[in-house]
Amino acid sequence: QVQLIESGGGLVQAGGSLRLSCAASGRTLSRYGVGWFRQAPGKERELVAGINWNTGSTYYTDSTKGRFTISSDNAKNTVYLQMNDLKPEDTAVYYCASYAWRYDSNWSSNPAYWGQGTQVTVSS
Repeated sequence: QVQLIESGGGLVQAGGSLRLSCAASGRTLSRYGVGWFRQAPGKERELVAGINWNTGSTYYTDSTKGRFTISSDNAKNTVYLQMNDLKPEDTAVYYCASYAWRYDSNWSSNPAYWGQGTQVTVSS
């Protein structure tokens, strides 16, 4: 049974930072693509960052490029999302997800597994 458990969300003022964690069991995250998604109220879920450890490629949406960094601790089977210079528009529920692919960086495909999400709220 695969489980992805996010943590690290919370309330932060604009300009602040948070680091989200995604701990996995039942699946070795580094073998597959991993993405961090977010969904704000009334909006569609969007991919904000992704990493393909097999090729070294990363993905960041334009709004997070330069502010968010995805990384991992393979020994802990955990993925992180460091979020700096947070803005009120970053407020959303953040989800980590493990893709089914290993090499082709098909970021638009539907991930195979999802975490339950963690709330990030940025106050102005």
